Amino acid sequence: MKKLFIIATACIGLTLLSACGGKKKSEVIITPKVEKVKPKAPVRMQEYTDERDVKWLDKNYHVAINRSPADSLSLVSDENGQKYYDNIFTLAVSRSDGSIFFSHTFNKTALNAYLDDDFRKTGLFEGFVFDKVDGDWLVFAASVGHPQTDEYIPLIIRLSRMGQLVIKRDVQMDTHNVEKADSAEEDEI
Repeated sequence: MKKLFIIATACIGLTLLSACGGKKKSEVIITPKVEKVKPKAPVRMQEYTDERDVKWLDKNYHVAINRSPADSLSLVSDENGQKYYDNIFTLAVSRSDGSIFFSHTFNKTALNAYLDDDFRKTGLFEGFVFDKVDGDWLVFAASVGHPQTDEYIPLIIRLSRMGQLVIKRDVQMDTHNVEKADSAEEDEI
């Protein structure tokens, strides 16, 4: 009986020890290994053409803007090393009889004076669109941005009735109650 009492006491003791001991927490945190995104082949933006008829100086004009990725320009790389083809834009403004009033091809180099070093190196010439008629001027909006982000530098390109181009950095917010800022740099081409 003494042996049975010792065995029962030992079992109760082991049960109490295992119930009170609890599980030790591990200090090791296991996370999945983050793999760096591997760059793919250089990315091309889709070609597009925007055409519209506008009334300017009491006459009808046709404005056509064409975007094309350019193999001849330097490739641009993002922070992951992904490469992108830069774009060229062709602007053609023709009279109602079909004769060409103005034609010009733009690339990012033409806009370098309005870009900082970062956008000169890693920015894409992404956008160029007709904005409005403003008296004797046709006004266009352009942008150079970092690929696949919302970071960009907005530009205003104005074309006079004499065929003169004026480019400036757009510093005005897109709100209706803000006066135009004339302090932006401005150059003729």
